[in-house]
Amino acid sequence: MSVKDLLDVTGLAQSTLYRQIALLKRWGFVAEHAGHYAPGPISLQLALGFDVNSLLVEASRSEMQQLARVSQESVGLVVAVKHQVMCVEMVDSQHSLRCSFEKGRAVLLKAGASAKSLLAFMADKARTEVLDSVFDGDPAGRTAIEAELSQIRAQGYAVSDSEVDPGVWGVSAPIFHRIGRAASSGASITLMAPSTRAAGRETQFIDAAVRAARAISARMQTD
Repeated sequence: MSVKDLLDVTGLAQSTLYRQIALLKRWGFVAEHAGHYAPGPISLQLALGFDVNSLLVEASRSEMQQLARVSQESVGLVVAVKHQVMCVEMVDSQHSLRCSFEKGRAVLLKAGASAKSLLAFMADKARTEVLDSVFDGDPAGRTAIEAELSQIRAQGYAVSDSEVDPGVWGVSAPIFHRIGRAASSGASITLMAPSTRAAGRETQFIDAAVRAARAISARMQTD
C-alpha cells in the first residue's frame, strides 16, 4: 500500500502515520519497496506461527477429547513461545476437583512436564538459548536439567509432580510436525491430574498420552 492508501484506511495524520511506519519498520513488521509498504519478515513469521498453531489445534482436538474421556482428566496442548510454555487448547476434566492449565496461560520453560517435554525435543540451538537464559547463574541447576532432558528424550515423555502447581501430577509427550524433509517438535500434549487421583494410574496415563501424541504427530506429518 502507498502512503495515500494508508492515510485513507487509517485516518491518521500524515506525520503520525510516518512515525508509526518508522517504528514498525524498525521492528521488522513493515517492509518498504519503491514507496509502497507491505508486511515485513516479523509479520510473516507471526502469520506462519499462527497458521501452524491453528492447524495443530485442529489436528489435535479429537485426540485430546478422546484422551480426556479415557482418563477422565484434563488435557492441554502446549507450545513454546520464546522462553515460556503457553497453552493453546484445553479439554477440562469433568471432575469437580480438576487441574486446569487455562488456555492462554504461560509459565517459564523451566519446571513441569510440559516445559521439560518442550525443552527436551526442541532444536539444540533453541534449547541452548533457553537454558542459557533461564539457568543463568545456576550451573548446578543447568547440569541437572540437561541430564533430565537427556533421559526424557530417551524415554519419549516427561513426568512431573507438584513442580509448577502443588498437588498436580502431569505427563507430557512431544508432537512432531514435518518441516521440509525433517520432523520437528514445537508442541506437546499434556495430561494433568491431582496427584492423589494419579497415584497407581501413572503407567496408564503415560501410555495413553504417548499414544495420543503419536496419533497427532502422524496426522501433522501427512496433512
